[in-house]
Amino acid sequence: MSVENVRTYFRQFGREKDIIELTLSSATVDLAAEHLHVEPERIAKTLAFRGEDKEGAILVVSAGDAKIDNKKFRHTFGFKAHMLSPEETLELVGHAVGGVCPFALKTNWPVFMDESLKRFETVFPACGSSNSAIELSIDELYEFGHAKEWVDVCKGWKEDPEPETDP
Repeated sequence: MSVENVRTYFRQFGREKDIIELTLSSATVDLAAEHLHVEPERIAKTLAFRGEDKEGAILVVSAGDAKIDNKKFRHTFGFKAHMLSPEETLELVGHAVGGVCPFALKTNWPVFMDESLKRFETVFPACGSSNSAIELSIDELYEFGHAKEWVDVCKGWKEDPEPETDP
């Protein structure tokens, strides 16, 4: 079971007991937010994309209200964003959709953290199952997720700037 792999992974940091296992599904941002009693944007969702070599994967962790911006993704990574299918995600990453996280990966695929997360002190990523999460600081998420770097590949989360008005 994937959540057990994540629990074992967190044991090295003394954080295995901090994993929250819910009786209800937290497989979507809205469900996770509702059951954890937090704002949806504080759910750290992990998205799995086909890697540049078409064989592997890359993971992008973003805030719950952020959406991948295809133009930014291509500019940052040099290839078009193609999400893995649920079957490919389980096979390559080791976690089923709804519980995908950057912890205890089947293979050490590159993990990138999106800038959309930086506006929060803590966020709630999944822990390998569709009913688990852990509250982590942004620095902990970056460290424990073995992030490669911060990227700006999402849209829809920034406040719209005030429109300019003529005096």
